[in-house]
Amino acid sequence: MALSKSVEESLKEAEASLRNALAYAARQERPLVCNSIAEVICHIERIQSFDGLMDKLESYQNKGEKF
Repeated sequence: MALSKSVEESLKEAEASLRNALAYAARQERPLVCNSIAEVICHIERIQSFDGLMDKLESYQNKGEKF
């Protein structure tokens, strides 16, 4: 089951806000703060890409194809 539009849009908005925060943090915060923000961005990206992968696997499974 794909992510709903509202969840997908919210993730994109959160990612954009975090990228903005990372840009500011890079100028004035400690590296640990920047690293933590970057990790959260990576997690959001993984959620989106993993969901797409799961959709593909489910479609193969529904077609009866083997991996």
